[in-house]
Amino acid sequence: MLTLAALFLLASCTGESASSDTTATNQAPPAPTTKKEEKKKEKKGYKIGDLVEDFELENIDNKMVSLASLGDDVKGATIVFTCNSCPYAVMYEDRLVEISKRAKAAGYPIIAIMPNDLSVKPDDSLDKMKIRAEEKGFDFPYVIDAKQSIYPKFGATRTPEVYVLDKTAEGFKVAYHGAIDDNHEDAAAVKVNYIDNAFEFLGKGEPVDPGATKAIGCTIKVKKG
Repeated sequence: MLTLAALFLLASCTGESASSDTTATNQAPPAPTTKKEEKKKEKKGYKIGDLVEDFELENIDNKMVSLASLGDDVKGATIVFTCNSCPYAVMYEDRLVEISKRAKAAGYPIIAIMPNDLSVKPDDSLDKMKIRAEEKGFDFPYVIDAKQSIYPKFGATRTPEVYVLDKTAEGFKVAYHGAIDDNHEDAAAVKVNYIDNAFEFLGKGEPVDPGATKAIGCTIKVKKG
C-alpha cells in the first residue's frame, strides 16, 4: 500500500515519472560508471564544506530575509527548499514546524525557500505562501526565489531539499545536504532525522555523518520553452 501511495504522489508531481522522483527499492544495483561518466553526472552547486554566498529574498511578511538577518548569535542556518504544491513538501510541513523548534534551540534556524516558477506552479505564489504559512503555523521565514537565482547556486533540484549550514569565521558553510529524514511516507516510522543528526554532530564540533543523502521529492519547476 505504501508503494502504491508513493506512486500516486509521484503522478501528482505534474508530468514526472515515478522513476525520476523515488529511490528504486526493487531494482538491481546500477552498473559501475567510468570516471568520465561520474564527472559528467557531477551535480552543480555547493558541496560539503563550500562557503555559501549570502542572499536576500522576500518573506511572507514582505520583508527581506538573508543569512545576515538571522543575527550574530546563530550557529548556522537550516535552508529548506520547499513549496505549497508538491505533495512531498506538503507531507513534511508539520514535521518542519516541529523541527523548527529544535533548530532554533540548536542555533540553526530554518529559512524555507520556494524555488518554483509561478507560470508552471501558480499555487506557489507569495500570496498563497502567506495563506499556507498561516494555516500550518510556520514560525520561520518562508521566502520566494522569484528570479530563480538562488536555488541553482545551491544546486537544489527537489522539494523538499535541505542544506544545514555551519557558521564559521569565514561565513556560512555547507555541513549537510539532502533529505529531511529517512521516511517521507510515514513520520511515525522515521528512524533517522538527518537534520537533527546534523545538529548533534555540529554541536560536538565534528563533521556531519552522513554529510549527504538523497533528497526525495518533486523536481523544482522552471519556465518551459
